[in-house]
Amino acid sequence: MIAVIDYSMGNLHSVHKALQHVTNDKVLITSSADEILKADRIVFPGQGAARDCMSELNKRELVEVIKEVSKTKPFLGVCMGMQVLMEHSVEGGGVDCIGLYKGTVQHFTDHIDAIDSAGNRLKIPQMGWNQIKQTQAHPLWKSIKDDARFYFVHSYFVDPIDKSLISGETDFGINYPSAIARDNVFAIQSHPEKSSDDGLQLLKNFTQWDGQS
Repeated sequence: MIAVIDYSMGNLHSVHKALQHVTNDKVLITSSADEILKADRIVFPGQGAARDCMSELNKRELVEVIKEVSKTKPFLGVCMGMQVLMEHSVEGGGVDCIGLYKGTVQHFTDHIDAIDSAGNRLKIPQMGWNQIKQTQAHPLWKSIKDDARFYFVHSYFVDPIDKSLISGETDFGINYPSAIARDNVFAIQSHPEKSSDDGLQLLKNFTQWDGQS
């Protein structure tokens, strides 16, 4: 069974539908700690603001649950579900996050100019299709070509202290980490459920992944 964590801040039904498309496993949208802990695989989606995200997770007493399952089960973080794995986000004046990995979440405008290297004006949030350069091999990249295009909607990006976490990078004025991986955890800034065939392939790979990197 695959548990999609519900904390009222994710594109839950799109994620649920995409997972059902690529697997015969049961896919359950849930905020129940018991159901999450019993699941075989965990998907942690999200969108919106980091402060609201952490507020909802704390309200539902899910922070410790997420820390627990991220140590023991195949775990996929998506968009905000990637960002709040860091220690701290600068969004909204700053908010402490789950702290699974040392590092911060930064805003694009603090690190890039308004014009990219090709002379194109950058609009923040980054909204639309962009490439992911695979910086390390991983089972979730299986059958996905390097520099494949995924769909993004975000103004913030993760900046982990340990750069060996980075599994993919994307160019948006700077090369920023768009995927991270460690042991049984893989997290991606883009929305695979909105990323056509390559996004569905990544989700399919997740449903078949044993959690070994």
